[in-house]
Amino acid sequence: MSTDDASQRLATAREQIARAARLADRKPESVTLIAVSKTHDAEAIRPLLAAGQRVFGENRVQEAEAKWPALRAEYPDVRLHLVGQLQSNKADDAVALFDAIHSLDRPSLIPALAKAMERSGRRPECFIQVNIGDEPQKGGCPVDALPELLAEARAAGLPIAGLMCVPPLELEPAPYFALLAKLARGHGLDGLSMGMSGDYETAVMTGATHVRVGTALFGERA
Repeated sequence: MSTDDASQRLATAREQIARAARLADRKPESVTLIAVSKTHDAEAIRPLLAAGQRVFGENRVQEAEAKWPALRAEYPDVRLHLVGQLQSNKADDAVALFDAIHSLDRPSLIPALAKAMERSGRRPECFIQVNIGDEPQKGGCPVDALPELLAEARAAGLPIAGLMCVPPLELEPAPYFALLAKLARGHGLDGLSMGMSGDYETAVMTGATHVRVGTALFGERA
């Protein structure tokens, strides 16, 4: 992908986000576009960096460790978000590398993250991942377990920014996004990490503060 291609894809995504935000009577700048660069190497990421994108998402700690330190040396203002599942034994590495973690989904992660933040002095903001469609194959905290998990995370001093979800693939996403927004409001949370390449405009219309967009920016993965 050339820098021109990247600029065009980025402009299209930003325009669509801005239009959806205005329709929902929101400010476009209230939505953070996360370019999900999982499986893409540094050379595929550089055109988007050159086009001005500075917020990126990765699924795996090890993959991010392999490519982002060098890229960040060139672009120190990059912010990295972990959008994939986190294993407790990777908490230290995740806290050292990422500025936000979108996949806090179970009680065992809470002490691991709290200790990692205490040791490093870094405090990436955390989103609690909710299994919004109650799908057994998906990660995420069950809806009815959210109050307890959130209370534990707050008691441990974790910086909870909001909630995250991935709605069921074959169903209309809007009701699931609306439910996540309702849950966030009920718990006094502002952040909503929801919406991907196929549905991010719907997500913005229903209150998303962070959209996680891969294919629309990078093209289909091989």
